[in-house]
Amino acid sequence: MAIETPVRLTVEEYLAWEETNFEKHEYIDGEVRCIAGATRKHSQIAMNTGIVIGNQIADSDCIILSSDMRAKVGDARFVYPDLSVVCGEAQFARENEMELVNPLLVIEVTSPTSIDIDRGEKMDLYFDVPSIQAYLIIDQHRVCAELSIRADAGWQTTSFKDLDDVVPLEVLNCKLPLTQVYRGIKFDPPPD
Repeated sequence: MAIETPVRLTVEEYLAWEETNFEKHEYIDGEVRCIAGATRKHSQIAMNTGIVIGNQIADSDCIILSSDMRAKVGDARFVYPDLSVVCGEAQFARENEMELVNPLLVIEVTSPTSIDIDRGEKMDLYFDVPSIQAYLIIDQHRVCAELSIRADAGWQTTSFKDLDDVVPLEVLNCKLPLTQVYRGIKFDPPPD
């Protein structure tokens, strides 16, 4: 039997309800949204990215976390980034360590249902979290990575659209070659 997603919940109701669900749900100011499953491309790009970053930060005090780690991005806002990186001690909203509050870098791999949210609402939410110093959006349908970095003058975004590009993740002192991000990915030919 399918579980219906409640329309509105308090933070406490959401957290209790989410712990009993098999599906993941994001929570923004009382509204609950079910997260759809990922395509093979989406999963492979996320894993490729995690492996490349994970190998480079292996000897540091940083850790990379998968999309199962919920992030608290406001008093009544909880999301599941595709990948999160924490340096130093990870901090959580509760003792059960299910809501990360201090990611340094968050990464989203776009999907048809999430692309507008990743580039709009989620970007705004991430930009408001003081610990987040970088936000990376990776497109699953074409070679494109957009890196936003927190700077003194505000957020600065750079796009990388060539397979030979290397994304500089200076907040982690590492580099992300797009050839590795898109390793094994075949794109559909552009329409005529």
